[in-house]
Amino acid sequence: MPAKQKHVIVIGGGASGMMAAITAARIGAKVTILERNPRIGKKILATGNGRCNYSNITADISCYHGQNPRFAHSALANFDVQATLDFFEELGITPKIEERGKVFPMSEQASSVLDVLRYELEQTGVKVICEAYVRKIVKKDNTFLVTLDNSTEYRGDSVILAAGGKAMPASGSDGNAYELAENLGHSLTPIFPALVQLKLEGGFFKQIDGVKFVGTAEILHNNKIVARDSGDILFANYGVSGPPILQISRKAGELLQKGREAVLKLIIFDKLTKEELTKLLRKRFALSPQKPLDFSLVGLINKRLIPVLLKEAGFTDLKRPAVSLSSKEQDKICNILQDWRFPIRGTKSWPSAQVTAGGISTDEINPHTMESKIVQGLFFAGEIIDIDGLCGGFNLQWAWSSGYLAGKNAAQ
Repeated sequence: MPAKQKHVIVIGGGASGMMAAITAARIGAKVTILERNPRIGKKILATGNGRCNYSNITADISCYHGQNPRFAHSALANFDVQATLDFFEELGITPKIEERGKVFPMSEQASSVLDVLRYELEQTGVKVICEAYVRKIVKKDNTFLVTLDNSTEYRGDSVILAAGGKAMPASGSDGNAYELAENLGHSLTPIFPALVQLKLEGGFFKQIDGVKFVGTAEILHNNKIVARDSGDILFANYGVSGPPILQISRKAGELLQKGREAVLKLIIFDKLTKEELTKLLRKRFALSPQKPLDFSLVGLINKRLIPVLLKEAGFTDLKRPAVSLSSKEQDKICNILQDWRFPIRGTKSWPSAQVTAGGISTDEINPHTMESKIVQGLFFAGEIIDIDGLCGGFNLQWAWSSGYLAGKNAAQ
């Protein structure tokens, strides 16, 4: 007598949920996706500025965070970057590798990634039910009973919780999945926004809103560097943004969440040594000694940044002749251009964050199967777990890898 076909219910139709569903269906399971939005894959469309940075060829365990980052090793090994590229190439996505190992579809469209995933869901017979908001999951004997907010019920042999965290709530991630997991006996590590902009102390940010420079940003704690990245940094009316800021924001959020001090250090001139910058400034001032101090920096620094920088360096008369500056005063300008510090007040909130830091404790999940150690037949995938990656395709890689492992084992 043939074995009964397993029914796998996937809660959440994002990246990890779709991967889990396709994997389970390919093995032979009957699969149902319950998605709260009118359409699946909404968050995928926003990734990579609409281009979908769907992996990164440098992805390894060092690119991930959480209370136990090693937890991610098994999933990343079972479904690695090459497996991801092969999977999507088979579906029709030709990879295009850009700087820092980022992988995009050749089409430059996130919609094409979603299109091929939806097509594969259809081909494998996955049933997709949208506008299905899950309120309760109960396990009785060997069956899961999943209840929606409209009281509709679904029965399954296994459940994969892939409903995301709290980042980008407009995409459907409102933290509801945490409550579902907690009601089944799981615990949550502290959650906070990651890959997010930083709010800084200072009354001048409206003056420099929109000013951009290429430099280096560091997070300092007790005067020690705990995170560092370089690239385009953008001032905003609340503080700073830009890829390097998003990349290091997790460390700031972690410190603040623990009630510890976090300081941002900006290095505007990061390609020159202090001696080289000092020499450059002295040469400028000597060439036009009668120029007003603020005007003498035009052509070197963004004009809107000059008065703010000078005031922050302690200057009150910005119109004094450049020739009147002492060596000590010139050093003050040099110092702020290479070591401008700001107390960090916080991060922007969930709607601005690209990913959630923290989540379901990895101590309660089998890393080799993604199955709950508390409830047999319950699996987890993606952002709901206490694993998050760097900016640059690493979080989608985690979604594919964890989704694959959860789908494979839920169907068996």
